[in-house]
Amino acid sequence: MLNTAIKAARRAATVINRAAFDVDRVTITEKGHNDFVTDIDQAAEQAIIETLLKAYPDHAILAEESGPSKNLHDESDFAWVIDPLDGTTNFMHGYPNYCVSIALMQRGIVTQAVIYDPVRNDLFTASKGGGAYLNEKRIRVTSHDRIGKALLCSGHGAGPRALAEYLKMYEVMAERCHGIRSGGSAALELANVAAGRSDGFYEKGLKIWDIAAGSLLVTEAGGIVGEFSGESAYLHKGDVVAAAPKVFGQMIPLLAPFA
Repeated sequence: MLNTAIKAARRAATVINRAAFDVDRVTITEKGHNDFVTDIDQAAEQAIIETLLKAYPDHAILAEESGPSKNLHDESDFAWVIDPLDGTTNFMHGYPNYCVSIALMQRGIVTQAVIYDPVRNDLFTASKGGGAYLNEKRIRVTSHDRIGKALLCSGHGAGPRALAEYLKMYEVMAERCHGIRSGGSAALELANVAAGRSDGFYEKGLKIWDIAAGSLLVTEAGGIVGEFSGESAYLHKGDVVAAAPKVFGQMIPLLAPFA
């Protein structure tokens, strides 16, 4: 199943890379305020779904653009959670920070994860109980034990309320950590936490397809993922904190007021 997801992610990346050479010709539709979809999102998603269903025709699908398949809450124990292009705004502007994210959930638990960064040709993979990998090399979260040494990542959703809350959180966190970065792709930020490129990530208002694959990468790399309160319903609530264990423990009291 993991190999099938890798194949699907690479097919989607081929669509994305081809379009990246001439972004001005991409068709863009505004779904909401500062929330966009392109024809490349849709084409990449279709490539993923075709690949997965060819191998597993009975599996359910939950995809960002096309939504849930009819059997999502029916008889299928397996559901693929797909974000074909996480970081669409970055892609639209030619800013090279976006990825393909695919996760497999079995009876509500994420068991396989693939995040593929087509710009850097970085392939992140994880299987539940089998560890996390970057380009087939085992990865681990950082060993930092103090938030004062931590480089954190974050982001915010569309709309003035989301921005206002983000700025309040930024003020609280920036006073206590080494620095905060906002890359515009939650899935890739989670993958970077797993790879030890950053020490932690937090964001509110995400969707399950933003989180599912990255959350397994982080936990399989030795990190912790939770809600702002520290509880574990982040996949469905959409408020996520992910970090190395000791940094996670210091982030939660700071972010709990925003839960």
